[in-house]
Amino acid sequence: MNAPAAGFIGQSVKRKEDYRFLTGNGQYTDDVVLPGQTYASFVRSPYAHARIRGIDTSAARAATGVVAVFTGADLAAVGGLPCGWLITSTDGTPMKEPKHALLAEDKARHVGDQVAVVIADTPANAKAAAALVEVDYEELTPVVDPATAKGAAGVVHDMAPDNVCYTWAIGDKAATDAQFAAAHHVTRLEFRNNRLIPNAIEPRAANAAYNRSDDSWTVYVANQNPHVERLLMAAFVLGIPEHKLKIIAPDVGGGFGSKIFLYAEETVLVWASKKINRPIKWTAERSESFLTDAHGRDHVTVAELAMDKNGTFLGMRVDTTANLGAYLSTFASSVPTILYATLLAGQYTTPKIHCQVTGVFTNTAPVDAYRGAGRPEATYVVERLVETAAKEMGIDPAEIRRRNFIRSFPYPTPVGLTYDVGDYEAHLARAQALADVAGFAQRKAASAAKGLLRGIGYSCYIEACGLAPSNIAGALGARAGLFEAGEVRVHPTGKVTVFTGSHSHGQGHETTFAQVVADKLGIPIDDIDIVHGDTGKILFGMGTYGSRSLAVGGTAIVKAVDKIVAKGKKIAAHLLEAADTDIEFENGVFKVSGTDRNVPFASVALTAYVPHNYPLDKLEPGLNENAFYDPTNFTYPSGSYVCEVEVDPETGVVRVDRFTAVDDFGNIINPMIVEGQVHGGLAQGLGQALLEHGVYDSDSGQLLSGSYMDYAMPRADDLPSFTVETMKGTPCSHNPLGVKGCGEAGAIGSPAALINAVCDALGVKDVPMPATPHTVWKALQQRGA
Repeated sequence: MNAPAAGFIGQSVKRKEDYRFLTGNGQYTDDVVLPGQTYASFVRSPYAHARIRGIDTSAARAATGVVAVFTGADLAAVGGLPCGWLITSTDGTPMKEPKHALLAEDKARHVGDQVAVVIADTPANAKAAAALVEVDYEELTPVVDPATAKGAAGVVHDMAPDNVCYTWAIGDKAATDAQFAAAHHVTRLEFRNNRLIPNAIEPRAANAAYNRSDDSWTVYVANQNPHVERLLMAAFVLGIPEHKLKIIAPDVGGGFGSKIFLYAEETVLVWASKKINRPIKWTAERSESFLTDAHGRDHVTVAELAMDKNGTFLGMRVDTTANLGAYLSTFASSVPTILYATLLAGQYTTPKIHCQVTGVFTNTAPVDAYRGAGRPEATYVVERLVETAAKEMGIDPAEIRRRNFIRSFPYPTPVGLTYDVGDYEAHLARAQALADVAGFAQRKAASAAKGLLRGIGYSCYIEACGLAPSNIAGALGARAGLFEAGEVRVHPTGKVTVFTGSHSHGQGHETTFAQVVADKLGIPIDDIDIVHGDTGKILFGMGTYGSRSLAVGGTAIVKAVDKIVAKGKKIAAHLLEAADTDIEFENGVFKVSGTDRNVPFASVALTAYVPHNYPLDKLEPGLNENAFYDPTNFTYPSGSYVCEVEVDPETGVVRVDRFTAVDDFGNIINPMIVEGQVHGGLAQGLGQALLEHGVYDSDSGQLLSGSYMDYAMPRADDLPSFTVETMKGTPCSHNPLGVKGCGEAGAIGSPAALINAVCDALGVKDVPMPATPHTVWKALQQRGA
């Protein structure tokens, strides 16, 4: 890694951060122990819906080691957790935003809702004392199923008596209906996109400390966007000066979206730390994570696709009911609307699309962004419709896609987005070749000889990521900007520290960002450190989610590097006694154009900090620059996936035999890291399609899949050896790196591919997710009947 840096972009450099992780030197929030440390345990509701008639904390207060006990009454004057995206209903009214209290005040609204907090000198004493808190509950009728939540007997929030948060729509309904009226064929599907529970390897955790000497707080927290956490907590909930609150997100063991949000637990700790003047730590037990981490997906959808006699798409109609859970989480309102319905065009030239989304409250854990966030749900709608339509019309599934692909760019879709570039035919053709689609009939016959059913399924996805631009997001209801910040600090010896508002929790930013800077400055990658996650050190940034880190955060860094080079040329011009317009910079060397006179980057850096004989009237000392970047459009990764399954008709067991993924991510910085991201996304997407399901009891609202005994995570033997290829593809047209984003693609494209393959094997129209043995066996019996 100490070789000259030029050409680092596009190389599979081993991850710089892995050494500390593999040697046990990572520092996670739970590793932080502060002087005078205390520990919190939360008292949680055992009921899905219950009125709180009284809380007796006397026994807990008297218990061994207890420092304090607080209930909702103590925090009643404190603001509730805010939602960061305003959705306006079709009638022009804003969405319903009931207070999300830090500790439940009048009612508990889902199993696990926090009712009180006990703070003690050890985790064991805190947990033991929490068990002594007596809560007098009046159990109420819970609302569980989103399909029946509207107008249900139970009412989650009084301000939404019909349990509807909003009814939102996009597209031209009248024009879409007219397309259907003229259609030769209409394909219709009804299905659910199953609820998922994130299960990051590191549970949520926080450690909050108050400093009486300057009236400030420091919070260590497992979080994906520290500045957003600070802004929301300080300004919108606790009412404390933002600059008095420092958020540090150290090493974070995965997030998948679930650590984007501001949660009650860390906010309670900040509030309480001043009350007791001691630091307070809380680390979730896995059972708490199941109950209280924001869940994902959970849509009930009716979707229709209209076609002419040749299979040309004429229109699409979608009606979705989205489960928002008991409260509006930080970005919950935007996921089933802005991040979902705007992607319903897929890769196709469907001229008219209309989608209506009804967001409903239920007595379940809040639902928010989970890897892909709206894009997997949209892709599932589009690709299940397309595959089913092909079967109904007797057209090859790949052929019907080819007949409808977008081929001219930029392309404005009927649901509000404009795709800048793409070549969908190229990755479909490559996926078919790698998957050996031509040999499928022979493999199907071989499976049949063994008494097994074999099926093949396609999924051609597109996603909008690199989340931004702020002006478009603001017009759609975002209550925050979606820019990113970067600072490049060159030290006197020419070594470099990069500060980024993006946050790494498994993505490998410390490597990929260093590769970009090494390539641009022509210095060794080991001369570059990447710093993130500390609001006391970095510029205000928006964090990591929506596959935005390199496209948005990386571009901010590039713009800061450009400023470094520009100033470096002026310093070099002074040293070389030339005009700065004659200075070129390449491979770490400033030189006078057309000559061999040059000066290395390190010498320029030293001169910046030792400005002897330096034109101080024209140049400031130092070599430190920063930049903010707000893109002009989303980026649009796309790809084609082909899945082959074998099904045992006697048991319903599905075995994924082959899975081929070909993606267009634009330019690639580190192919190894990209491949790892795709593998991880495929595992999560296939996990949803085959195994994972967050299930609540329909009568009591109890979470039935609240542990790994009941919630089936994919294991190595559930997955095949993936065939993954990233095409050179079509570089993004509006960022200088030409990158698009890769972190969510696998989870977006894979569920539909697998279910399409299962339906093909069984010869049925639909199989619900997850395609468990029991579900598949039932589908076979119904087909036989």
